[in-house]
Amino acid sequence: MIIPPDLDTLQAGWILSVDKPLGWTSFDVVAKVRNALKRRYGAKIKIGHAGTLDPLATGVLVLCAGRATKTIPHWVDTQKRYRAVVKLGATTASYDAESDILPTGQPIPAWSEALHEEVMQKFLGEIEQIPPIYSAVRVDGKRAYAEARQGKEVDMPSRRVTIFALEFVETEGDSWIVDITCSKGTYIRSLAHDLGATMGCGAYLAGLVRTHVGDFSLDESHSVQEVLDALSA
Repeated sequence: MIIPPDLDTLQAGWILSVDKPLGWTSFDVVAKVRNALKRRYGAKIKIGHAGTLDPLATGVLVLCAGRATKTIPHWVDTQKRYRAVVKLGATTASYDAESDILPTGQPIPAWSEALHEEVMQKFLGEIEQIPPIYSAVRVDGKRAYAEARQGKEVDMPSRRVTIFALEFVETEGDSWIVDITCSKGTYIRSLAHDLGATMGCGAYLAGLVRTHVGDFSLDESHSVQEVLDALSA
């Protein structure tokens, strides 16, 4: 990992890929690194991330500091790759494990090549997707999750997203492990929910790792602790 040698170099632009820890928000990561930068360089540094990951997701989070913050729209727009654990036979209001898990009682179809092709092909290409109500999407100027937490009904607008690749990896009990390459704005939680609806048994997202953001990969990303240690050395 290359740490900028001085404040001028940092302000000229620094881009770093980190592995977001489980349970952290993307803002938690930015705040930790921002504070470490301020301590090291003695100045408040402009820094942001290029694409939110939910707290229960881990993986690639691109951080841009100094004038590199101008490149954030580029990284937001680039393709993302994920490995998802889709748990069949139950649903949740949030489409992931952050809310109560409700078994559907519907039979879970046995995996087969034919089922795999039928289900996967339905979601390849440009599709209409409805984001989860527990999301940061704004509806009539208000965050959907804030309205949902107050028990209000939220009419979520659909959005067009693109699934470039949807590859089955393996089964683990009642879960499918799938690799997804998609456009910006894609909610993997919604994709998991919709896969379960298509199979008639329900599903929710039980685990998620973002493995790539454009050219940045998880294998080449640093842990947050590595970054903090390097900045405090």
